[in-house]
Amino acid sequence: MKGLKLSRNPWSWVPTLYFAEGIPYFVVNVLSVTMFKRLGMSNGDLAMYTSLLYLPWVIKPLWSPFVDVIRTKRWWILAMQAVMTAGFAAVALSVSPDVFGLTLVFFYIMAFASATHDIAADGYYMIALDERNQSLFVGIRSTFYRIASVFGQGVIVVVAGLLEDGLGRIPPAWTLVLLGCSVMFAAVTLWHCLVLPKAEKSAAGTETLPEAGTRGNRTASAVLRDFGRAWVTFFRKPGIWLAVAFMLLYRLPEAFSVKMLTPFMLDPVTEGGLGLSTAQSGLVYGTVGVIALTLGGILGGIYAARYGLRRSLWPMSLSLALPCAVYLIMALMQPERLWFIYFCVAFDQFGYGFGFTAYMLYMMHFSEGEFKTSHYAICTAFMALSMMIPGIFAGWLQEALGYVGFFIMVMICCIATVSVTWFARRRC
Repeated sequence: MKGLKLSRNPWSWVPTLYFAEGIPYFVVNVLSVTMFKRLGMSNGDLAMYTSLLYLPWVIKPLWSPFVDVIRTKRWWILAMQAVMTAGFAAVALSVSPDVFGLTLVFFYIMAFASATHDIAADGYYMIALDERNQSLFVGIRSTFYRIASVFGQGVIVVVAGLLEDGLGRIPPAWTLVLLGCSVMFAAVTLWHCLVLPKAEKSAAGTETLPEAGTRGNRTASAVLRDFGRAWVTFFRKPGIWLAVAFMLLYRLPEAFSVKMLTPFMLDPVTEGGLGLSTAQSGLVYGTVGVIALTLGGILGGIYAARYGLRRSLWPMSLSLALPCAVYLIMALMQPERLWFIYFCVAFDQFGYGFGFTAYMLYMMHFSEGEFKTSHYAICTAFMALSMMIPGIFAGWLQEALGYVGFFIMVMICCIATVSVTWFARRRC
């Protein structure tokens, strides 16, 4: 094949690469919520600071061209994994219920490293595999990313909860867990140093892309020129503002609720929460919930493949929005039976996974044409922004309204989902 001499079987690096891509994302954006809550941060501050951690994924298209022209993607992968290894250790050693600022700084560094790693890993996947292997391993990479999801927001939280109970102190438990993550990530980095194939270098010092012929010889100025054209053509697409509205508002109920679900589970019953332990919340949301989310996504893909995007939009939008009612029900009932909580969370996450399929297909549909890859990357930036902005205000709203009032507001936000779906469906 052109551009790369494959010295390693893809099975030796594709699974671990996408496991390594998922772990820091879920630790930074999901596990951090549980950790800061257990350390005593208020819901308002917690939601604001952890929502701002989405920022690197919002703006990563701005520096993605530099990953293409400065060093190789393999170098970027290994360098960012080394940074994240150090980041895990730094977060672990800075854990304190009295000073959150330093811990947040290290989380932000990890967030930027993780977003950059995403760019390099996805690009490397395209370079290192021919079209046949890209298709063959697309399911494998998705599976291991989902495994990382279960591990990052489920298994790690459960282990932290068990350590909290065993040690009788919260900060040391999280320190030990995050140091373990650092050791694990160091091992993954070392493994990738050994097994990631090395791309052939062009005269310009960049990898040769097998699907693009001589594109590897492009200068930095040519890459930046194409980057500028991609942004200009994106905002000149027909129906651009409807598409932006859809990408920002389709998930509005989920965007408001997601940052408050862990606090809702952990807060005591006297404060309107469910009073679960750290381990129980990790099991219900990070494990049972993620499995239900995955199953919903699989079924959503099958449904959309059979009926197409236009016919799928209505059932999927309702599936995404309406199951949020289970949190209002739980806020009113404050159930003590764990099986009921598991069922409610699984029901919501299954519906979300099913409904999210339409969101992804809409972005792919809108990205069709010239600069398809770049336009899809811009769409994913709006996807991250749609979660970041509501999340910033979610904690303050919950503190002002209480959990019952907050989840009533979330249900009102379903109107936004239905409205943008109605307009988007007319253009599909």
